[in-house]
Amino acid sequence: MHPIKSEQSPVKTFTVTHEGKTIHQITADDVALPYLDGMWLEMDKYNKFQEEVASQVFRKPVDAKIGTGGRIEPAKPGRELDREQFNHQFASYFYAGEISKAETPLRVVHPRVDEELLASIRERKIGQYVTYYNQSNKERSKNIALAAEAIDNHVVFPSETFSFNGVVGKRTKEKGYLPAPVIVKGELAEDIGGGICQISSTLYNAADQAGVKIIERYSHSRRVPYVPPGRDATVSWYGPDFSFENDYNQPILIRARAVNGRVLINIFSSETIENQERKVPEADTEPPKEVPAE
Repeated sequence: MHPIKSEQSPVKTFTVTHEGKTIHQITADDVALPYLDGMWLEMDKYNKFQEEVASQVFRKPVDAKIGTGGRIEPAKPGRELDREQFNHQFASYFYAGEISKAETPLRVVHPRVDEELLASIRERKIGQYVTYYNQSNKERSKNIALAAEAIDNHVVFPSETFSFNGVVGKRTKEKGYLPAPVIVKGELAEDIGGGICQISSTLYNAADQAGVKIIERYSHSRRVPYVPPGRDATVSWYGPDFSFENDYNQPILIRARAVNGRVLINIFSSETIENQERKVPEADTEPPKEVPAE
C-alpha cells in the first residue's frame, strides 16, 4: 500500500488496552516514514501492528455440540477486533494527536451452530456405517480415535463442501498423532497419523449411504481390510483428500465414535429432509488380525 501523510505531530506513544490492561504500545516512528513536510504512515508496518493487536483479543466461537449422555452443550460466542473502529482510533492519534490511549473495540463472532439448530438436525438418521479395527495396535488405535473426535459433531450446511483434510487438519505429534504403518506408492511405511484412513473410509460409506454428492475420493494402491474392495477413501495431508457436498436443503450432522475396536459414524438431519439413501455393502464384522495398511 502507499504511505499516507500526517500533517500533525502525534503524541509520543499510542497505548492499546484490553479490559483495562495494556496489551500493546507503539510510537509514530514505529509505523511512519519521515519526510521534510510531515510524517507518512507506512501501511505495511501499520497492518502488522494491527494484526498483532487482533491476535491478542481474538477468541474463537464454540459451536453447540452433543456431549455426554446426549445432552446438548450450549454454544459460546467469540470476539474479534473491530478493525474499522480501531482504524479511527489510530487515525485520531497519528493524524490529529488527539488521543494517546485506546481500549480495543470488539465485535461479537457468532458460532456456526447454536443449540436450536443442533436440536433440529439430530432427529433423523440418514446414513450409518461401521468398521472394525484391532485394538492391539495402540498407535493406530490412538490415531483413529483422534480423527473420529475431530469430525464428531461437525455440521455441513446446504451447498457446503466437507473436506476431510480441512476439518481434521494436519496430523502432527503436537496434536497427539503417533507413527503407524501407512501405504505409500503400494508399499508399507511408517508415518505420523497412520490409521486415519479408516475414519475417512467409514465416513465415505456413511455419506454415500446418506445420498450426498461425493466430490473427491481416491482408493488406496493396495486393498485395505477394514472395508469391502473399492469402498475405501485414502487421505493424506500433502496428497489426496476426501470431500463431499451437502446438496440437500437441510444441514446434516456427523457423529463419529471409535471405541473398543469399533468405528461408528452416523449422519443425521432434520425430520423434513427429503434424502435419497443409497445402498452400500457392509464391512466385515470381525476385526482383521492385523491392520498394517492405510
